[in-house]
Amino acid sequence: MSERSNEKRTVFVAGAAGAVGRQLLPMLIGAGYEVFGTTRNSGKTAQMEAIGVHPVLVDVFDLDSLIAAVGEAKPDVIIHQLTDLTAVDFAANDRLRIVGTRNLVDAAKAVGARRMIAQSLAIVYAPGAKPATEQDPLADGSPALRDTVKGVRSLETAVEELPEGVILRYGLLYGPGTWYSRIGPFADAVRQRERPASKGVSSFLHVEDAARAALLAIDWPAGVVNIVDDEPAAGTEWLPRFAAAIGAPLPPMGEHGGEQGASNRKARQLGWEPVHPTWREGFLTALD
Repeated sequence: MSERSNEKRTVFVAGAAGAVGRQLLPMLIGAGYEVFGTTRNSGKTAQMEAIGVHPVLVDVFDLDSLIAAVGEAKPDVIIHQLTDLTAVDFAANDRLRIVGTRNLVDAAKAVGARRMIAQSLAIVYAPGAKPATEQDPLADGSPALRDTVKGVRSLETAVEELPEGVILRYGLLYGPGTWYSRIGPFADAVRQRERPASKGVSSFLHVEDAARAALLAIDWPAGVVNIVDDEPAAGTEWLPRFAAAIGAPLPPMGEHGGEQGASNRKARQLGWEPVHPTWREGFLTALD
């Protein structure tokens, strides 16, 4: 799609100041969209304005204010990149997935917005012999993932109420601003040898590739799409390489955690190609 055709299309990015949002905003501006981006932090608005984004100060838990903000923007597309992971508070993030998504969908309905692209997770599939496809079951029976699966199901069910809901199941995000970078709590734990390497399989995704998928998904058909790199890997393989990349000691070995990797075949068929096809290269060149 040409930039000219995008000039009058408006995108409302919820969670614009997050790790994916910061990568996504300049992509959207470069593609010719008019962009509104939300944040709860007034200190982040100047950065948005500097690249041509209309900043929107709003708390997604305040439904009336959110409806007013979405109504003022009159978006053709809403992109949901809301997370609450700064304090490593899983309960807060689950609440955002459940209540925040519910409010965002209700705001879309209130103003007649039909299309939403939403960040979900590919780490919630039930274990299987092959990388999971979008049709495979989720890990509802896993004690370790029960709350996460509940949040994901709530998010996806809400988004599917809209006529054109696209759900992006992201792999474990690495790169600038994510948990899997050179700095932050995960890296600190690895340096302290507090993160054991198990045989559970994970799929990774560089944050830039996550943002590019959200950009492309503006024109994708409704449905669920795994957005992961090409190489699911066991923790016994990827965690030692992550440790080496950040200058940490080898991690201890742990028990099988039941994690399941995912397939990106559908995303590639839709035209998405990761800049970082595998975490092996990404850990060495693109952690920050």
